[in-house]
Amino acid sequence: MFSKVLVANRGEIAVRVLQTLQAMGIATAAVYADPDEHAPHVALADESFALGGAAAEETYLDRRKVIELALKCGAQAVHPGYGFLAENPAFSRECAEAGLVFIGPSPETIELLGDKIRSKEAAVQAGVPVVPNSPMWAPGESQPDAMSSEIGFPLLVKAAAGGGGRGMRLVERASELEQAVESAGREAASAFGDGRVFLERYIPAARHVEFQVLADSAGNTIHLLERECSVQRRYQKVIEETPSPALSEDLRRAMANSAVAVAKSAGYTNAGTVEFLVDAQTGEYYFLEMNARIQVEHPITEETLKLDMVEWQTRIAAGELITLSQDEIRPTGHALECRIYAEDPYSNFAPATGRLLVWRPPSGMGIRLDSGVAEGLEISAYYDSMLAKLVAWGPDRQAAIGRMLRALASFPVLGVTTNIPFLLRAISHPDFRSGDYDTGFIDKHPELTAAPGPGRLNGAAAEIAGRIWQSGGNNTPRRAGETVRDVPGPWRGLPK
Repeated sequence: MFSKVLVANRGEIAVRVLQTLQAMGIATAAVYADPDEHAPHVALADESFALGGAAAEETYLDRRKVIELALKCGAQAVHPGYGFLAENPAFSRECAEAGLVFIGPSPETIELLGDKIRSKEAAVQAGVPVVPNSPMWAPGESQPDAMSSEIGFPLLVKAAAGGGGRGMRLVERASELEQAVESAGREAASAFGDGRVFLERYIPAARHVEFQVLADSAGNTIHLLERECSVQRRYQKVIEETPSPALSEDLRRAMANSAVAVAKSAGYTNAGTVEFLVDAQTGEYYFLEMNARIQVEHPITEETLKLDMVEWQTRIAAGELITLSQDEIRPTGHALECRIYAEDPYSNFAPATGRLLVWRPPSGMGIRLDSGVAEGLEISAYYDSMLAKLVAWGPDRQAAIGRMLRALASFPVLGVTTNIPFLLRAISHPDFRSGDYDTGFIDKHPELTAAPGPGRLNGAAAEIAGRIWQSGGNNTPRRAGETVRDVPGPWRGLPK
């Protein structure tokens, strides 16, 4: 086993990985950009090293800096988390060249799965159905009109190296295609350094269901069942649950077997996730992609299976074999995850920034919070807007929903706008509670993102607001005769 591991990430996933490594008795090192100097992951690690700078390109995405710091601190391995360098084959390869173990799959596998067309070819070779798509091409190489005729409308323009909804456009009619291809290509080139795109048939009434897999160097591959990820905004997941309320046992078994087959076809090792679309009308499923990293929503799998995904990642990377058999994978209860974002759900989920004046996470039976922030921290615009993941486990789905609703309702946050009010509405909606929803859930229900009327500050927020008024908003007692205008606050730099 490794004696020291450097975690090449930030936020909640850095904290999550550090916690497991320390529980395993492994020394830890963290890296941080200037805005994250006082972040929880920096305080948690045994050692922390400054990357120098603020933008992701000069910090968490700088492969040379990360590798140099890993060697400097004497780390034997690097855990990339998700995002940033987690699915960068060049980083994986350069780690190996520097004598570092990359906790994840091989660079060849990352390259294969990062190419959406090649990964679909691997699925086809494994006998797994895929959504019809066009060949890959760079905008300007050929006319997309000719390629769209075989697929039909509506369709999706998707980035070759895409992820997280970036470089993706929904096209309803032929007249929109050229502009969509150009804009998707530009966004993909900016986000991933690869402007290639392809066309894919759009399935309007679809469920987004993924299967977690584990594979070791000896070829042992198992699945850890599914996660339902159909509540999305801008093609990004917001709420996940397991087990999926939409799958029959026969369909679950077929999809699980397909996930294992895809992983084996790709020569996969470590933890990965195979994503599918399920046609809600026909019940047919299609391979979408395979993510070569730990997934954001892995905690709900951990809660229902009572295992540690990061620990298994680390053990497999250290050369250990999987000791679990497929028959041992038996879930208990039901789990939900809500992603807490710094964003305004009433303004098309626009990212929000500011200082977290109040951050009071809930607790209780079956409640878990994976967080990368703390009260008093500044939330900047440099990185992804996800603050934390709130997880609720219950003996059944309705119990888990009830616990999640209570947790969300008792989670006061002030100083930064969050999506908590939206999450409360979504979880409370009859369609969600019945399990009868798909990827169009948010668009079908505009009331979920309708701004509330005036005077609807809930009791918990009102109480906290009163405390902030008494303290001056910065934990400093208010002097006699002083008004709120006299107290320094997050807006003190604005002209009067």
